Amino acid sequence: MIRRTVLALAGLMMATSAPVFAQAADLKVGFVYVGPVGDFGWSYQHDQGRQAIEAEFGDRVETTYVESVPEGPDAERVIRQLAASGHGLIFTTSFGYMDPTLKIAKMFPNVRFEHATGYKQAPNVATYSARFYEGRHVIGTIAGLMTKTNKIGYIASVPIPEVVRGINAATLAARAINPDIITQVIWVNSWYDPGKEADAAKALMSNGADVIMQHTDSPAALQAAENAGVLAFGQASNMIQFAPNAQLTAIEDNWAPYYVERTRAVLDGSWESGDSWKGIAAGEVKMSEYTNMPDDVKAAAEKAAADVASGAVHPFTGPIKDRDGAERIAAGAVADDGMMLGMDWFVEGVEGDLPK
Repeated sequence: MIRRTVLALAGLMMATSAPVFAQAADLKVGFVYVGPVGDFGWSYQHDQGRQAIEAEFGDRVETTYVESVPEGPDAERVIRQLAASGHGLIFTTSFGYMDPTLKIAKMFPNVRFEHATGYKQAPNVATYSARFYEGRHVIGTIAGLMTKTNKIGYIASVPIPEVVRGINAATLAARAINPDIITQVIWVNSWYDPGKEADAAKALMSNGADVIMQHTDSPAALQAAENAGVLAFGQASNMIQFAPNAQLTAIEDNWAPYYVERTRAVLDGSWESGDSWKGIAAGEVKMSEYTNMPDDVKAAAEKAAADVASGAVHPFTGPIKDRDGAERIAAGAVADDGMMLGMDWFVEGVEGDLPK
């Protein structure tokens, strides 16, 4: 029998529907999600990882999740309650949970915390992310071969380096094929807002974009592209069911192996703080089936993914200039992780504001 608790955030109160068991689990593992588990994107994929923990460890582990937790005071309260209620391992799965995670970790030094996409660590706080920009390189390659208007639309969530890095990686790959391509960016200032995502997609398409990318969590933009007869990409999970004629591929976040590994480390006493940042080679970033494209484009996409996985190609290899014409990466040089983790500038070919 699998132990599972679901905590719902209603105002500032949480309720638990945990069943009572005669024997306690060896470990309680908690998850905090910024969106609903039914977003079919970011939070959905993290929850698939949670379910992988259940499948792997069965009765040894009880899992808990709290969904749709805003980044701010609510996150701090949720994380504190999880720590205070006996959870020995807590995954906080959005960038804006970083400081609340560090604050609560100081209060509960015997609890292990894992923060997704952050950069601050502590003896009991580890960080982890995936090299999503590798997948952006692949979809940029596809877009460069598929666009007819030379306009790519990009729906961006919030202006953090992870999102900027993805916009740049896709643009560089597309312009390597066709230097006339422009990436038009609209910020929705939210990770999950289907209405704003759909409106942004419609605005980009009305401005001539015939390929839509997104770094937001719902399939709304993809559905808008499907309805308009425009091509697009899924985000975080395979969204082909929502746009069978529009989706070219999707960048899938495969968290399950990491979640199982880190849970096992707590159970066997080997857990240590650190940072994990894996990509296509490790299977943490996966490409969905390539659809709605000619065979030669599919072959180019497969080669792009294979080259990144093998190390033959790095998406940020110079020469690279920013859109003001300043050289950021010299010819033959490769951006190091520090540069990518702090990326706050757009490459040539990106149009749209970059909020600070």
